[in-house]
Amino acid sequence: MDTASQKHPQGLWVLFFTEMWERFSYYGMRALLVLYLTSSIINGGFAYAENHALEIYGIFTGLVYLTPILGGIIADRLIGQRKSIIIGGIIMALGQAALAYSEYIAEPGAGEALQVLREYWLFIGLGLLILGNGFFKPNISTMVGRLYADGDPRKDSAFTIFYMGINLGAFLAPLIAGYLGENIGWSWGFGSVSVGMILGTLWFWLQERKLGTIGFGPKRTFQTDVARLNGRDWLDILAWVLGIIAFIYLFVEVWWTLPEDVTTWIIRIVAIAGISVIAYIIIKNTTGKTEWSRIGAILVFCFFNIFFWSGFEQAGGTFNLFARDFTDRVIGSFEIPPSWFQSVNAALIVGLAPVFSMLWVWLGRRNPNTPVKFGLGLFLLSMGFVVMYLADTKASATNLVSPLWLVTVYLLHTMGELCLSPIGLSMISKLSPPKITSLMMGLWFASTALANYLAGALRSILEVYLPDMNLFLFLVITSGSAALLMFIISPWLKKMMRGID
Repeated sequence: MDTASQKHPQGLWVLFFTEMWERFSYYGMRALLVLYLTSSIINGGFAYAENHALEIYGIFTGLVYLTPILGGIIADRLIGQRKSIIIGGIIMALGQAALAYSEYIAEPGAGEALQVLREYWLFIGLGLLILGNGFFKPNISTMVGRLYADGDPRKDSAFTIFYMGINLGAFLAPLIAGYLGENIGWSWGFGSVSVGMILGTLWFWLQERKLGTIGFGPKRTFQTDVARLNGRDWLDILAWVLGIIAFIYLFVEVWWTLPEDVTTWIIRIVAIAGISVIAYIIIKNTTGKTEWSRIGAILVFCFFNIFFWSGFEQAGGTFNLFARDFTDRVIGSFEIPPSWFQSVNAALIVGLAPVFSMLWVWLGRRNPNTPVKFGLGLFLLSMGFVVMYLADTKASATNLVSPLWLVTVYLLHTMGELCLSPIGLSMISKLSPPKITSLMMGLWFASTALANYLAGALRSILEVYLPDMNLFLFLVITSGSAALLMFIISPWLKKMMRGID
């Protein structure tokens, strides 16, 4: 055996550490955001009502899953992945810095004008993070795939290694940024993840020779097998960065001046236009009963995907608040920061992913098909909310519960994630008609975006329509019902997939 051929290219480690720092940046901010928004003004926060903070969190995380669709198109057709990653890295570093600045300028007892200025910087920061993620997230994964030829047996292993980089960043971020933000100052927490994003972007730029010639725009030609960004490329990057900053600045300036009913209609019109365009492209590029059957299966999976992630993404919202307000976090003389619980999922992923991978192989012919795995994921999610509901009924401000309740919830939800999430994108790529695979990937991300929005808005929605319903009990019912329905329709859905599993 040629052992040299089994080694991964050096470029994989360039992308591994770049993604690790980006996930450090994102998950550090995610661990702090709701806690920061609901913290008192005296402590440098905004003193938002919990439901309002959760809604902001939901809108933010929802948009984070939508902008990669646009970012992928821009990279593929115009500027390439390398420039997109650097643009995204710079923009996200600036976004985190803006969040840090929104707390840095806080002054106890300051007037309304300063609070308005702080909110301005808050939304500038969130806007930059949304667009920066759109440029960064889809393109670094694309570059991992392009390091290998089609059919290269190392590709699956490469994505497994890359996935470990994601979870390493997600594990470290709440521990470091969470501690700094909650114990020293929110600006220290957001500032640390800004530094992390800068380090990741610098690492990518300094090591780019190891990437060969991949990741450039469609018109770029090469005379050697190694290429770097040139002066013209950096001028393009500067132009995009300045353009994005100007866009976010103008957007925040104008949006705040519009009446609420006007902004509501703008959102509705954009949503209807987007759905219409997607429907038209699908209809135009889908032919034959087999393709239409598989499209139907994708739509069903997208529907159930919403149920899963609208529950799972309670982690950064209601679970974070529960850890802060109702969990006994004192061990000896040390108090565990609430944000540290956000590291549990990443640690469990690293530990359990190899176990699940071996389990599917060991089951052989008894290995559950894709619809059944989806059902298992939803069932485990529901069981997690059973535990969460029991913890919520026991807990109060004077009766804090053990942190093992939250750890158990995260364990069940992580197992559910491993049943459902890894097969999602693979399933979309297999079932989609060749001409619209990217569009169907975008539709999958759109369902995840809607789920993230619902994760933040759900408590407010329940207070209006079901005021006596406990959020966690509601999620037990909805995710459990979705699991049962998925198990029931799995034979029919399997037929719709027409031989694909």
